[in-house]
This record gives sequence, structure tokens and C-alpha cells, in this order.
Amino acid sequence: MPSELRSPLGQINMPNASIEHGQDTRTDKLLDANLLQIAQTAIAEHGCVSSALSRLGFQSLPDALQAIAHSLGMETIDLTKAKVNGAAVEGFPVRLIHRYGLFPIDRDGSALIVATANPFDLNAFDDVANTLGVHVIPVIAESTELEKLIKSRLGVGAETIDDLLSQTDDQVEMLDEVQFDNSEASEMAQEASVVRLVNEILGEAVNSRASDIHIEAQESGIKIRYRIDGVLQRQATPPEMNRFHAAIISRLKIMAKMNIAEKRVPQDGRIKLRVSGREIDIRVSVIPMLHGEGIVMRVLDKDNLHFSLRGIGMSQQVYDKFQQLIRLPHGILLVTGPTGSGKTTTLYSALSEIKNEDTKIITTEDPIEYQLEGINQIQVNSKVGLTFAASLRSILRHDPDVVLVGEIRDLETAENATQASLTGHLVFSTLHTNDSSGAFMRLCDMGVEPFLVSSTVEGVLAQRLVRRLCPECREPAKVELAKLPEDFPIDQMQANGTSIFQPVGCRECRGTGYSGRMGIYELLMTNDEIRHLASERKSSNVIKRAAQDAGMDTLRDDGWDKVLQGITTIDEVLRVTKAD
Repeated sequence: MPSELRSPLGQINMPNASIEHGQDTRTDKLLDANLLQIAQTAIAEHGCVSSALSRLGFQSLPDALQAIAHSLGMETIDLTKAKVNGAAVEGFPVRLIHRYGLFPIDRDGSALIVATANPFDLNAFDDVANTLGVHVIPVIAESTELEKLIKSRLGVGAETIDDLLSQTDDQVEMLDEVQFDNSEASEMAQEASVVRLVNEILGEAVNSRASDIHIEAQESGIKIRYRIDGVLQRQATPPEMNRFHAAIISRLKIMAKMNIAEKRVPQDGRIKLRVSGREIDIRVSVIPMLHGEGIVMRVLDKDNLHFSLRGIGMSQQVYDKFQQLIRLPHGILLVTGPTGSGKTTTLYSALSEIKNEDTKIITTEDPIEYQLEGINQIQVNSKVGLTFAASLRSILRHDPDVVLVGEIRDLETAENATQASLTGHLVFSTLHTNDSSGAFMRLCDMGVEPFLVSSTVEGVLAQRLVRRLCPECREPAKVELAKLPEDFPIDQMQANGTSIFQPVGCRECRGTGYSGRMGIYELLMTNDEIRHLASERKSSNVIKRAAQDAGMDTLRDDGWDKVLQGITTIDEVLRVTKAD
């Protein structure tokens, strides 16, 4: 916690607020980084630390809050006894209260005391400080008490949401013309309040570096979550927003050029925006759920795109070998991993490395996530028969040198990709397997002849994404060797004298301890032995051992290497990989 947030409230004249100087009931007084991480996760997921009391070692919520406050250099407040200073509330933006779930309690000169149930949300305190030009001192309150205070002070009527809307900055501009009809849903979607709410949701997601926006219909009302650095984070929403749920969905469907009258089947669409001067492409998916339609939006920030193999986290050894593969005259190069593991980014980075005036590159994708200059891209449309397999057949008549197939999903696509490689083309594609060695068996299971698989697949790159430690606040962790994973390279750590780092949380990383993501990689280059094993349909474990004998580092190996470099954490590697 930055020192500027640790000012002792005892130095501030607060006659009306019941501030409690934490009398910690724990013998060790302070919570360590792991326990603080547990508390932070519980608050992020449930809005309160109550669900983690036993793991933190407490029986009562007040004791846990006091220990958290003491550990963060803060104090707690009993809102049932506190009297709110009207001068502190006057002029305080209502949108900040609803967005961050906090409330102003008192002020003394330039210092503003703010009650919060989430002391880890440093971005909230920054926003308040920057908006009002004051020094913010957060105090920790029980979430239920804070909710009662907000409702009692602001009410749950239309005034609250109107205040929120009137103070929302409209920074979102549509780049495509929006078509409306005369239906009731269309008229609701055009109301200024709905437009501002949708713009606030989209603008906040972009500013938070979110990759996905989830708007879910729950029995209790609307639920909004952003996926930031691969982890879903719930966003505070005022209760009054529930009555706008249908209008918000209709507005987004119209923006994405969907049929707003159709609520029984899934729909897909795209939205092009300019947010705070940045061009944003949003891929929208709507699915009917039990309590209403749910929307997931993939946010593609065009102004933040940098396709470079140097920048995605490859080690020098993997980078050098991958460079050889992407410059082969023919063959198949596969990138494997689960959805959201960065496969498309890796392939686009590879294409960016090899594109020039002498090479014709054609891609067939579903959907086209990014538009690349100098590369011919085809959007798959299965409704009219333009599948991966059909488009690949047509591509070969356009005299390409390099072909990218978005995904090999079926036998027809796999056979066409194989034939393309045999006729002198270099084919890039993705496949859903757990590791690189499983790609051979996966293609054989689809029905491709083993001898064709073994003779055409030149290399397989498996990858996962891990969060990067924030360089501003990371700190060395106290390592207990007995608690390290069995396959962790302890000898290498001790021989190099390196430290393992842990997340802390600061303003730069919004209190998460992480900032951005990077890949960990496992590159299998096909040699004669592996071709022989693949042609005989040997298991992926046998192929994997042969690749390791030839010098391949596994995903886990690369993950541990990045832990030893201080780039990520053991927990991140354990989250995305399994032991070899």
C-alpha cells in the first residue's frame, strides 16, 4: 500500500466518525502477502471477506477487517455509529459512489475520509483524488453497513440513476451508422439514459484494459464483469440499473446490427467504436439464458496492437527455432492451446515477420479478429457454405505462398491443409490440444492418414498465458522449499542465487499485483524419430519423451524459467499448466 494512503486518522479531527484503531486479535498482528491475497480475492468475487474468514484464521468479520486494516496501514469504521459530514457528501460525484461502492464520511481541509468495503481498489481512491483534487484517506467498513448507508443517503428511486447518468462523460463514438425501427425496444435503446449507461460500460472496460465484457442476467438482477489480464472481475452496479437491463441489451444488439426482436436463438455481431480517441473493435455474442439474454463482448483495441514475436514472451531458444519454422518453403505449422491462450496473436505475429512484397499470404478465419495490412483475409460464413474447408480449396487457386487456416476442426479441413502443404504451400493453423505432442494423435483421430500427418507437420507450438508481475510493486517472497511444487527447479534457483517474487498491489496495477500477460511456450520440432513415431500412431506421451530427449522444454519448464526470472509467480504457472 503506498505511503500516501497510510496517513493515521488519529491526526485528523473527526468528531462525527467512529474510527476504530484496529486491535488485532491475531498473535502475529499482521497478515502476510498470501493471506492478503486471499482476502483480496474474496472481496473481488463476493464483495466481502466473510467467505474467507476460516482461511484467514478468524471467527468474526470485525476481527478480520481490523487485521486487514492493520496490515495495510489503515483503520476501520463502524458505520452504525458514524455521523456523515454533509460537507463531505456535497459535490461528491454519485457515479463514483456507485462505480466503486464507497461513500464520503468526513473531511478536514484537503483530506477526504472515504468508507470502503474494498481497501485493495487503489484505482477507486485515485479516481476520487483526481476528480475532486483532494487527498483521500480510505477507512474500511463492513459491506452490508456500507450498502445500507448508500441506500439511506441516496435512496433507490430514479434520482440516483439520473444523477449517475448526468455525471457520466460521453467518450464513446459509434463509427458505423446505427439503424433503428419503430419497435418499443428500439425506442428504449435510443433514450439518452440508456445510451449513457452503455457508453459508460464500454468506456470503463476499455480504460481498464479489459479483454472481455460479461453482462449476465441473474435472478437478482444484472451482473457486469470485466476480464482483465485473464481474470474476471465483478464491477459494482447500482441496484437501479436492473430496470435498464432489457434496454441495455437492446441497445447493444442494435449497435452490433442484430435482430432485437429475436430473443430465442444465439446471435453474433460486431461494433466499431472510438473511445477517448482510440479505435476499438468489439465482437458481440448474445445467448438466451434462464433469466434473460446474456452478452459477452470481446474488446479488440486496434491502437494497442503490436504483433511481434519478440514481444510475446518467447525465450531466445524458442524464438530462434520458431523463426526457422515460419520460413520453411512448405509444411504445416500448428499452434495449440485452449481458447484465449493467445494462439491468434502468435500466428499474426509470425505472419507480420514474414510478410513482404515477394510473398502472398491468404488467411481464412472465423471471425477475423484483427485486420492486417498486406495480408488477404477471408471471413468464414458457414451459413452460405463458406467453411474453412471450402475457403481453403478456393485459396489454393489464388496462388498463395503462405496460408493461415483459423482452426482445423474437422477431417475435410485437415485433409485440405495436408494437401496444401504437399503441393508446396506453408500452412499455419491452430488446434485444440493440451500440449504439442498431442497434435499428431488429434489429426489422426480426425481421420487423416498417419503417414500424411508425419510427413507434413513440421512443428507444433503449445502455449498458455500467465500474468506478469507488476514491476512497480513486486517483492521477493519468503520461500519454504518443502512447499514448492515437486518439479520446481530448486537446484537451479539455489545455484543461480535467484529470488522468487510475489504480487503486492499498487496504483499502477490497480491493486492486483499483476500488469499485463505473456506467453509460456513448448515448441516441438519434428525430427526423423518423431515422424516415425507419428506414422505408427504412438501415444502423445511417447512422442513427448522423444521431443524432450531432442531438447524440447515443456510448458512447465518455460513457466518455471519465467518464475526464476521474476516475471511471473508459481501460482500463475500452476494455474495454467499441469505437471509433466
